[in-house]
Amino acid sequence: MRVIAAILLAALFASPSVSFAQALRDTSPVSVLRTQGGGEPEPAKMPIGALHPDVTLHLGKTADWVLPAEDAVWIGSTGPFAVHRIDPKTNRETASESLPGEPCAGLAAGFGSVWVPLCGTPNALARVDMKTNRLTAVYPVGPAAAEGGIATGGGTVWMVTDAKGSLARIDPKTGAVRQTIQIAPGSYNPRFADGVVWVSGHDAGVVTAVDAASGKVLSEIAVGAGPRFLTIGDGAVWVLLQGTGEIVRIDARTHKVTARIGAKLAGPGGDIAIGAGHVWATLKGVPLTEIGADTNRIERQWVGPGGDSLAFAFGAVWLTDYRGGTVARYPLAALISH
Repeated sequence: MRVIAAILLAALFASPSVSFAQALRDTSPVSVLRTQGGGEPEPAKMPIGALHPDVTLHLGKTADWVLPAEDAVWIGSTGPFAVHRIDPKTNRETASESLPGEPCAGLAAGFGSVWVPLCGTPNALARVDMKTNRLTAVYPVGPAAAEGGIATGGGTVWMVTDAKGSLARIDPKTGAVRQTIQIAPGSYNPRFADGVVWVSGHDAGVVTAVDAASGKVLSEIAVGAGPRFLTIGDGAVWVLLQGTGEIVRIDARTHKVTARIGAKLAGPGGDIAIGAGHVWATLKGVPLTEIGADTNRIERQWVGPGGDSLAFAFGAVWLTDYRGGTVARYPLAALISH
């Protein structure tokens, strides 16, 4: 009877968002569980039209993938297939470079270039020089899928190249694949920080940590359904789950889940970034969500048209309206005053 009672109590207090299989793979305690409905107040919701950007720039039929670099913000587009350079000092577009395919899987800066995964026949990888703003190479290695990603760090360009989970170490001088590291199938989005490549495994519901120097898999962390986009900051890896709409926080040192935030951002697309002590997330229909990085609590959500990709840089959130083909710059002061 004591055994039965223990099982019933465990079932009663278990989080409904954590599966039994997940619990077996990651047994670390979750210190903060936020569901915005299970005892937590609903976050303030406001129309996105209540925010007034410093500037809104039209780039093409669609606008996606926001990349802050040293002195510019780069954004991809379709109609035309191109990358656009924005000067944050003047808020003007200063260059646009055509591409031989759709910029479909993120952007990364490194080694004096912007790296652009392309979807086409076949998929490929484009390199744009950040000084001349010109396309300098197209390499015959491409992303595993749209909504994938690319990262630079540790002297390498990192990209998952197939649905089997082949994480490629790409030579930035030649574009050649120097090493292939097998991680969970259905992994697509890498991020680099402090010698570790973190890769979200959308299909397997995991995040994999890889040592950048050796290529050794350090850990595979079960997070939930559909992890796709991730950002790194404040000692943590923050992961947006397309399946449940949650944002999961992983301690970057211990590789343990420490918080689950019920942001209600389920569905395709979306993005996540960190800056100024806040985590910022976007999804079409809910263009902007603000989360306190020290509290793991949703502070505000702006709803309405627009959204899908963003970055925090130069004291502002840069937010695209994918279908509108625009990017808007929202200064931090305007966001936190609401």
